[in-house]
Amino acid sequence: MEVESKQIEKMLPDNSAPLKIKAYKKRWLILGIFIYYASINSLQWLEYSSITNLVVKYYNVNTMAVDWSSTVYFAVYPLLVIPVSYLIEMQGLRLAGLIGCIGNLVAVAVKVLSIHNDRFWVVMLGQTIGAVSQLFIVCLPTKIASVWFKENEVSTACSLGVSGTQMGFALGFILPTLLVHDSNNLDDIGEGLNTLCWTLVGIMIPVTVATITYFPNEPKLPPNKVQAILRENNKKFKSKDFFNSIKKLFKSKGFMIHLVAYSINIAGINAVAIFLNQFVLQYFPGADEDVGWMGLLLVVTGLISSVIFGICLDKTHKYKELSLFIYISTAISIVFLMFSMKYESKVMTYISCGVLGVFACGYMPVGFEFAMELTYPLEESTTTGIILSSVQLFGVIFVVMLGFLNKVMEAFWSLAVVCVILVIGNVFLFFVPNKLKRQDAFKKNAFTLI
Repeated sequence: MEVESKQIEKMLPDNSAPLKIKAYKKRWLILGIFIYYASINSLQWLEYSSITNLVVKYYNVNTMAVDWSSTVYFAVYPLLVIPVSYLIEMQGLRLAGLIGCIGNLVAVAVKVLSIHNDRFWVVMLGQTIGAVSQLFIVCLPTKIASVWFKENEVSTACSLGVSGTQMGFALGFILPTLLVHDSNNLDDIGEGLNTLCWTLVGIMIPVTVATITYFPNEPKLPPNKVQAILRENNKKFKSKDFFNSIKKLFKSKGFMIHLVAYSINIAGINAVAIFLNQFVLQYFPGADEDVGWMGLLLVVTGLISSVIFGICLDKTHKYKELSLFIYISTAISIVFLMFSMKYESKVMTYISCGVLGVFACGYMPVGFEFAMELTYPLEESTTTGIILSSVQLFGVIFVVMLGFLNKVMEAFWSLAVVCVILVIGNVFLFFVPNKLKRQDAFKKNAFTLI
């Protein structure tokens, strides 16, 4: 649904009838439920890639097949993003929450049936269901933030919502390595995989019950000025507005430049995460558990930085400046990782993973919020859907590219290519206009907090 900025100003009520706004405490519960099941979804993204060598041994498949257990998350998204975004805008948060959460439960339950070394196809079936569920999850952080939170909390809430995905990445690195151990006896590996699958089922059941019983579309009263204005004017979802919004996104030069820059950064880092197991084991043979802890460190530092950067955005509104700083710092961190592994320093590799996490994971919510500013007043979930569709397309390219490079050259040069591409992405980001449309709307509108 689209409302032009000038129309927003015309919608302002008379001073004698100020807007009624209330931020409900239960907004944090809604966000918490979302973070819970979003983390389980992204955990599955790395569930098998983080133990590639063991999956190859147990199922007797090649590394490319294991790579596709993660790549399917990229491949499915662009095919379904438009109809899913349409459904979310038409039906609201509750339907998206239900489908995303229940789909997650089905995905982990299906993989319980995969514990036999000729059933890798069942693994891929479960991963595909998880990938489709992801479509109903990753578009929601910005939507939840705008529908449930005050304007000075929007960036922080979005960062926390995105942190659910990052928490899942952390679990995806460490949980499989803790539960599935290398062994010459395939039954031992199978037992570990079985424990992993049943653990995920047990984790998903309570949050599925919580989502079914309590995950409303919106609060009774709006939490911020723009939401109040939209409700006062009874703005309903219209298919024409939805598709016009998509057209306007693709006609916006600033957004399109940002789209390329953001996609390069996030897709590149996601590909590095998928191949972290293979990269590290090239230089540190037998360090399977170390890979898990390195990945965990990468994501935990990213979780912390995401929240900090989100708070910084709410305080300063320096979207472009912060984006440029984080972006170039990510490229430098990749160089740090390259040389840490090249000189076979495990301590420095741990440190470089932590530093990379600070900037690589930290850019995710910052880039999201910058896009919301550039595209306001277009619907958040539509903008997010287009952004993530581009990220997934770039992700497939990056994974295939790194898979090829990793076979013909060592990890050092594969990462060097990623670093060069990140520098190119940073140049794109430099040319994004620094227009903060949403912040301007917040400043112009008057309201009464009740």
